[in-house]
Amino acid sequence: MVSEQLDMTFAALSDATRRGILERLSAGEATVGEIAAPYEMSMAAVSKHLKVLEKAGLITRSKKAQWRHCRLEAAPLADAMKWVEKYKGFWDDGLNRLDHFLKKQMTD
Repeated sequence: MVSEQLDMTFAALSDATRRGILERLSAGEATVGEIAAPYEMSMAAVSKHLKVLEKAGLITRSKKAQWRHCRLEAAPLADAMKWVEKYKGFWDDGLNRLDHFLKKQMTD
């Protein structure tokens, strides 16, 4: 189940528009119209992006009067970050070795 959730999270994050939507929602709840405003695409296309984000658990949508509001749900992002953090040591070690190598090359 955890692996399936991570797959959906990373798939949702693979698109620049969806990452932009999440960035917008990190500032607070917004209507679908507010989310769509900066994009040159149809409301149907924006709706498809929102459905992907909702399916991945990254947003929730609610209806208030005639408006649909979206809200960021950070838990799946936290889970993805935990997974990425496992590999931080690998990258840190590699960058430290590269730094050491480059410093040695400059002194030789």
